[in-house]
Amino acid sequence: MALQDEAGHRKRRGGGEGISLTLPETRTPETDALRDRLIECFPVFAKLTGAGLDQLLRQSQLICVPAGTILFDAKQPCRGFPLLLEGSVRVIMTAPTGREILLYRVEPGQGCILSGGCLLGHSDYSATGVAEEAVTLISLSPETFHQALLEFEPFRQFVFGMYGERFAEVMELVEEVAFRRLDSRLAQLLIRRGPVLRETHQRLADELGSVREIVSRLLRGFEKRGWVRIEREKVTVLDPKGLSEIAKP
Repeated sequence: MALQDEAGHRKRRGGGEGISLTLPETRTPETDALRDRLIECFPVFAKLTGAGLDQLLRQSQLICVPAGTILFDAKQPCRGFPLLLEGSVRVIMTAPTGREILLYRVEPGQGCILSGGCLLGHSDYSATGVAEEAVTLISLSPETFHQALLEFEPFRQFVFGMYGERFAEVMELVEEVAFRRLDSRLAQLLIRRGPVLRETHQRLADELGSVREIVSRLLRGFEKRGWVRIEREKVTVLDPKGLSEIAKP
């Protein structure tokens, strides 16, 4: 994941500075704690020898950034394969009109299929990754990523299994956008993410691939029926049973 543009400038939507560190060659209590955290989030690496894991970490970077940081952007080259340890990342596509749609989230214990696809295809990013919360990740260098795929069968299974899961999620997203009514999709999102969603109407619209005005109108309708309560940057689900009726496919 790139933290810098081609001129070397940090890019972020929110405030605060991120750090990017090359891990030391000698083991320290800090690197030992990082090893433990990596294995906790990604048990696949427990199958590496101690020397193999040390080598992998030496060829990687530890990256810590605040919420709002743009980790990668469309048309940027990919500089590594991220393994998320803490926080979450939203991967979004933006239309020329400025409308956004959420493709997927990356959570702890997951990698980014878009980064992997760019490394495998030697192509630039086609979407944007934004730190939704403060993020800590280990970024495997392109060379380390390719070497692990070729030589470490458990990692290869992990990566291709991740592709299978994400592909199913994206196909479900396409089906929802193409064939399900927006009020049904909004009700389902509120049930799934509730009972309290601390989100703006714009963020909800982005996640649904819609526009803020339509989502706000639907939420006001839900509020009139007593299903939700709307406050500033906050939606509280009051009647999930009522929402579930409209959420049915």
